Amino acid sequence: MASQPGAALRLFLLISGLRAGLLQQGRSSSLHGSSENFAIPESFYEQLQSSGERQNLETENVTVVEGEVATISCRVKNNDDSVIQLLNPNRQTIYFRDFRPLKDSRFQLVNFSSSELRVSLTNVSIHDEGRYFCQLYTDPPQEAYTTITVLIPPNNLVIDVQKDTYVEGEEVEMNCTAMASKPAAVIRWYKGNQELEGSKTEVEAMDNKMFRVRSQISVTVLREDDEVPFVCLVDHPAVKDLETRQYIDVQYKPVVMVSVIYPQGLTREGEPLELTCRAVGKPRPEKVTWVRVDDELPDHVQVEDEKLYISSLNKTDNGTYRCEASNSVGSSSADYTLYVYDASATTEPAVHDTRAAEEGPLGVDHAVIGGVVAVVVFAMLCLLIILGRYFARHKGTYFTHEAKGADDAADADTAIINAEGGQNSCEEKKEYFI
Repeated sequence: MASQPGAALRLFLLISGLRAGLLQQGRSSSLHGSSENFAIPESFYEQLQSSGERQNLETENVTVVEGEVATISCRVKNNDDSVIQLLNPNRQTIYFRDFRPLKDSRFQLVNFSSSELRVSLTNVSIHDEGRYFCQLYTDPPQEAYTTITVLIPPNNLVIDVQKDTYVEGEEVEMNCTAMASKPAAVIRWYKGNQELEGSKTEVEAMDNKMFRVRSQISVTVLREDDEVPFVCLVDHPAVKDLETRQYIDVQYKPVVMVSVIYPQGLTREGEPLELTCRAVGKPRPEKVTWVRVDDELPDHVQVEDEKLYISSLNKTDNGTYRCEASNSVGSSSADYTLYVYDASATTEPAVHDTRAAEEGPLGVDHAVIGGVVAVVVFAMLCLLIILGRYFARHKGTYFTHEAKGADDAADADTAIINAEGGQNSCEEKKEYFI
């Protein structure tokens, strides 16, 4: 009497042969079709799987990008001339030895021998994903499975912005959407080569195991961001270097700079002076204007577009000269403070001939001298006041010896007599020693 595994093997071979015959008669036309709903009992597959501890059948999982080729390999470690077959996720026979019962021409035999059955599947789609079975007709029968995983890259990558043109300092909100990918894509943001942080990501599950990913980022744009690409980059195992770019038009008010063309050193009396003004902005400034701060431009000053020229400097030219520029965003200016030195001057004090308005107004030395003079005058006035108060406190009456005793006299004659008498009495008191 035959053993139970042997009986199971004979039953399996009989069923597989019947199935192959039905398939040859055209009763199955697709990967997921069936042959008159002909199915092998699940108990038989359970018996196959229970023998896994002793099996020498090998295979491995396959990961493939949609539209590419997947290769399934069923290998036998110890060849004993047993029959190998490959089944699809619905347990329909794809290949029985080197024969293909399933009428799906995308399956092609790559290699068949007593130790391997290798089959390729072209133009893989998401519907091909699942578990495929390798079976070996031994006693007892053996089975191993391989899982095909299908990767689907995003089919569309789009950046949405509210508008194309922004003014410096405005906040730009950008959205990048990766459509229909499997697995869900990871989105990263870059400004030029610099990665940006702070994005918000939403993942939405779609049909057929796919995902839609939306990432949003907000950036305050500066003039340096004009025409710099904002990049939405996708990380996905099915694709490399998938990105899309968005250029932002950033408008900003002019940046104004004043430069000295001549002279390069001291601005001496009698020598020429030439200044140039450079204004950069977006949109481009229409024109630049020269003015003299707190005064009119001297009559002999020549202005032509961005240039200011004085043929012969003199002391009256001292002052702050300002270049102004404007566009639709705003206006800006830059100052040049002129101090004219004597024709014989060779050394430039640090306080003179500054190039920026922030360094102070013209005539710093005059202000210092005026301050010193004011302090000296104030000190002298204080000294005079102190001396006056001193003499006023020490004012008194001074008498001569001739007037001594005159204060007690009744009249002028008596006063004179008293004064003379007083003098005589003084003389009478003299003693002589011989």
